[in-house]
Amino acid sequence: MRIGWRGALGIALSVALLVWAFHGVTWSVVLQSMRNVDVGLMALSVIAATVIFPLRARRWRTILDPVVPNLPFGQLWRSTAIGMMVNNVVPARAGELARAYALSRENPRVSFAAAFASLAVDRVFDALIILTLMFGAMLDPRFPRGSFRSTASIAITGIVGMIAVTLVLYLIVFFPDRTITLFELFARRVVPRFEQKGKEWLHAFAQGLSVLRSPARFVAVVWWTLLHWLVYALALWLAFRAMHVDAPYSAALFLQGLIAIGVAIPSSPGFFGLWEAVAKKGLGLFGVTDSLAVAWAVAFHILSYIPITLIGGYYFLRLGLHLRDIGPAESSERSGVAQAS
Repeated sequence: MRIGWRGALGIALSVALLVWAFHGVTWSVVLQSMRNVDVGLMALSVIAATVIFPLRARRWRTILDPVVPNLPFGQLWRSTAIGMMVNNVVPARAGELARAYALSRENPRVSFAAAFASLAVDRVFDALIILTLMFGAMLDPRFPRGSFRSTASIAITGIVGMIAVTLVLYLIVFFPDRTITLFELFARRVVPRFEQKGKEWLHAFAQGLSVLRSPARFVAVVWWTLLHWLVYALALWLAFRAMHVDAPYSAALFLQGLIAIGVAIPSSPGFFGLWEAVAKKGLGLFGVTDSLAVAWAVAFHILSYIPITLIGGYYFLRLGLHLRDIGPAESSERSGVAQAS
């Protein structure tokens, strides 16, 4: 795969953020913090951070169920692990393409376009739950009150905003034709060259959101998403304890929200640089020194990076995949999204 300008920009931003994260850090304190780590708690943290990927695969089956029922969990798990591995070694978030491609390659019943469209829904649920947990964490009495003018009002506004987004998603599901007509009217006047592509994307997205038509399936997706991010926050908190970082579980919920927002910008493979910068800034709100915050970020980031990268790499080789396959897959996605609808 070619890195491209987005990948190059991401690497440049990551290097700049890594320089900023390391600025002013006392490395003797970092090394001492790593020497004093509680190995047992850190091992539990890494296990929890790895467990979230089977949970993500299980949720993916529920999202895809209206399109391709009863997909084998093993195929979804292997594709999820492969996608995360590719994200960790290739820039420009190519893991999403790799994840969809691996599933369509292993199961002919799943088209690449349908698999890729389902990942947009996957990310929407992630955003809704992560941000809701983040805003909820801000209501914790232990949250630093001096950080914002009115923490409670920001948190409540954010939660209300997530509810509003959910209602908009329901409008897309139950009134797709009207939604697409409104989009066409808007795009025709503002960005006419995106009208057709946006229409095709909305069709595919509306089909992926068919999970919302069934209350039971919607609750199941929310449950698996909530469990996923509560477990990941637990992994962060266990790493706090292992590194003697004095921060509550709500700090982990808040920090993972900041990380989720941060990784939306271009970055290097594995989000190195960006991850450390966000951790330094986020933990700083809770009174954690820069040196300890960076020590925690580097230790947890590297240790949680290794298992899923190795697992995904094993499945990648076992299925006989190649990184060069993802380029044609991207072209297929551009031309075939409409087929998912």
